Amino acid sequence: MTAGLADHSQLTGFARAIAVAVPAALLFELLHAPLPWLIGPLAAIGTLSASGVRFACPEAIRSAGLWAIGAALGLYFTPQVVGQIAGYSWAIAVAICYAIGLGLAFAWALRRWGRLDPATAFFAGSVGGASVMAVQGERQGGDVGMIAAAHSLRVVLVVGTLPFIYKWLGLLGSDAYAAGRIDVSYPGLALLVAATCAGAWGLKRLGSSNPWVMGPLLVAGILTAAQAAPTALPGWVINLGQVFIGISLGTRFEQGFFARAPRAIAVMVVITALGIAVSAGFGYLLGSAAGIAPATMILATSPGGIAEMSLTAKVLHLGVPVVTTFHVLRLSVQTMAAETVYRWLARRAGWPLSDAA
Repeated sequence: MTAGLADHSQLTGFARAIAVAVPAALLFELLHAPLPWLIGPLAAIGTLSASGVRFACPEAIRSAGLWAIGAALGLYFTPQVVGQIAGYSWAIAVAICYAIGLGLAFAWALRRWGRLDPATAFFAGSVGGASVMAVQGERQGGDVGMIAAAHSLRVVLVVGTLPFIYKWLGLLGSDAYAAGRIDVSYPGLALLVAATCAGAWGLKRLGSSNPWVMGPLLVAGILTAAQAAPTALPGWVINLGQVFIGISLGTRFEQGFFARAPRAIAVMVVITALGIAVSAGFGYLLGSAAGIAPATMILATSPGGIAEMSLTAKVLHLGVPVVTTFHVLRLSVQTMAAETVYRWLARRAGWPLSDAA
């Protein structure tokens, strides 16, 4: 009975969210805002959630949104693109090292000025996925809620600023990448859904931290590279995916979010703003050295999430495969290395260290 009430509450909260998110997306589209189907719902749901309005985003809805973005991104990996990206291996390695260094700088600031304990500061500052950083941080005695809050705030700040800056500066369409298929076939869409969902389930069983982006991205990418993609994704599917992600991000800002640890959250806002600026400079220099459009490389090295930054690249026509590849590999290395790096630092600094695996 309790489970039934919980399910009903989730559905009611989601219906309320849709009733707010879709008009917000249409309004932002009318205003010619960048990423209106993502930023509109995020702004509306986030503002109302922080004000006490109760919404919900069931896990299946969030997964569906991530699936749509992952599948759409995978369709850009044509044989020509795969061969081109292979030549950027050194730049990818440099960008990964930069991301690790940026995360350590964030952690240092959160520790010193945010007054967080070492484990919480380290995993809150790491530029990795929120869920996996929270799990790893909890194993080391960190505050899961604060780690998740810091990551949510960082991603929202990046999503809420970079697209507007790009549009203001007119940084649109500097890279001529296109999806492998541009025609929509609904029988083909059914095949693509089945194949990409199978990929997501497979990665989930293997313990992937982000299976609903990585699975569809991998399967759609392989099909596209083999010139066997059965369809393009309809525009409405991509828009709906953005709405779902916007709702998912917005619902994290529950009432009392900013009162949880105001000092640490204020520090996170400041260091994220600085991180965006420093990353822009780094991306510009790396892009110039690697022969990649600086506007593309700035997105590829920004401290945002895979789905959000790759989606920004797609909407702004800025090197989707490059941005996606850089973020996927960055996240993979961060996921594998974060806890090992923390344990090494903890032994050297004398921080409390869990014996958990």
